[in-house]
Amino acid sequence: MVRLRYRQDMASSTPSPEDAASDADRRAYPRVEVALPAFLQADGERHFVRILDLSAGGAKLDCPASLASGTRVMLDCGTLGRAAVVRWQHAGVLGLCFDSELDAREISALMARSKAVAAWRKGTRVAAGELEQ
Repeated sequence: MVRLRYRQDMASSTPSPEDAASDADRRAYPRVEVALPAFLQADGERHFVRILDLSAGGAKLDCPASLASGTRVMLDCGTLGRAAVVRWQHAGVLGLCFDSELDAREISALMARSKAVAAWRKGTRVAAGELEQ
């Protein structure tokens, strides 16, 4: 019975950012906030996006393009490229599910890069040890 309910939930309406709080306890991976510029390739077009948060299984992006749920995409943030599928989009924010999971090393590297980009924008220097935290 539980298995049937889960399948019905998965087949129901497309989730939105407002559903995030109720879905947080069902997520398979913890999310980390980042602020990384990136490109999203979809339907032969390349869009500038900003990664807002990520997990081993996916990411949330600020994206000006309107992409339908189920659209196959490629996320490229310079140091990492990953194939994914759009799962939801609402008010310029979209959720991706990666085709292959990020490992802990990749997530740590992206978090460090996000800290470095934020420090650069503020005009401050960040020591290498601080990027690891």
